[in-house]
Amino acid sequence: MSIPERPSAAQEPEHLVASMHSHARALFWPSLALIATASATAYFYGKFPETWENLSILAGGALLVVLLWLLPTLSWLARKYTITTRRIILRRGFFVRIRQELLHSRGYDVTVRKNALQAMFGSGDIRINTGLEHPVVLKDVPGANLVQSALHDLMERSVNPVAARRQAAESIRPDDTIIFGG
Repeated sequence: MSIPERPSAAQEPEHLVASMHSHARALFWPSLALIATASATAYFYGKFPETWENLSILAGGALLVVLLWLLPTLSWLARKYTITTRRIILRRGFFVRIRQELLHSRGYDVTVRKNALQAMFGSGDIRINTGLEHPVVLKDVPGANLVQSALHDLMERSVNPVAARRQAAESIRPDDTIIFGG
């Protein structure tokens, strides 16, 4: 009777490690514009004697809400980063969807860049240099240092599965899931 071998890294099922958008701080100004527009529209509506003037206040308020709140919010929602045990998936676009995948097994260089505001909030830009002409950038990712560490562990695990099995108790387990910002 032979002992079944453990499945190789290529045969192991893929598990979600992290799913995230850029930091929600990007929605501060659009939310402030929504509050200001709603307040100004409510204040000025009904102050004019003509019906068309009051309706133009409503139409202008609705236009400002669409331009200053809805479009930036949809733009923020349209960019999503997903990290699994095998790859990084970048999705962006609203009407035209673009999906880009980077396999951990190919190996890459990961660096984190933070400006002063990002450092205060613990976020940062993660630059993934794959050896191609332009590096892939995960913009304003929350928990950037944790994401960088997870990417290093996942890359090492997929490039060197024998050493990863030895360190399985200390490294990321496939059933662990970290979700940043939905």
